[in-house]
Amino acid sequence: MKTAFITGATSGIGREFARRFAAMGYRLILTGRRVDRLEQLQEQLDVPCRILPADLEEEAQCKKLLDDLAGERINVFINNAGFGAAGSFLDTDPEKEIRMVKVNDIAMHILFKGILLKMNRQGYGSILNVASSAGLFPAGPFMATYYASKAYVASLTRAVAQELKERGSRVYVACLCPGPVNTEFNEVADVAFALKGISAKQCVDECLAGMRKKKTVIIPTGQMRMAILGQRFAPQKLLIRMVGHQQKKKLEK
Repeated sequence: MKTAFITGATSGIGREFARRFAAMGYRLILTGRRVDRLEQLQEQLDVPCRILPADLEEEAQCKKLLDDLAGERINVFINNAGFGAAGSFLDTDPEKEIRMVKVNDIAMHILFKGILLKMNRQGYGSILNVASSAGLFPAGPFMATYYASKAYVASLTRAVAQELKERGSRVYVACLCPGPVNTEFNEVADVAFALKGISAKQCVDECLAGMRKKKTVIIPTGQMRMAILGQRFAPQKLLIRMVGHQQKKKLEK
């Protein structure tokens, strides 16, 4: 039986990935902070599930998680845990921003590196780092740290994908870069989307289709793909102002 390891599995995109891989007959390893939610999800899924609670803000817990996985053969890793924060950089809570960078970047990096080394040794596997369309824009005023954190994810993934290609590796890595998705993200980030969000189900549907095609950067919905393509033709200063205008709309709702 194949195994999928999923972080941030207690809600939204992570939970939908868990349901989808369970439907495909995968054994699951699920990680998140909220043990009760992990246990509820475990009860709902008709496949073997290993629960490994962890607070990924803590670097030591990220490393312990890798130690706990030492004996596992993992086929798919969904590196999903993350959250956002909105507001003027002058006003936002620095502690929340540092926590965000720890989860979105440091934990993502530690787990990406650790599972990639494991898959390289075993000679196969797929890793999906969940970024955001935000990471494909030059900057995001009024969500400055979040945009920067997701740019790190997208840049790192694309670089590693090229390195693996040059090695002829059988390990596949990709990043998911959705636009708005209707999850608990808004509540945590204290925003309301200025654009209509898609469901977690649609996001995962399009992501899995992209993974089957071995795409490195997966952007759900044609509308968002056109937006990302169109930014290449806009002056960067104008584009950053336009992005900032959209973020202000989120704060006003």
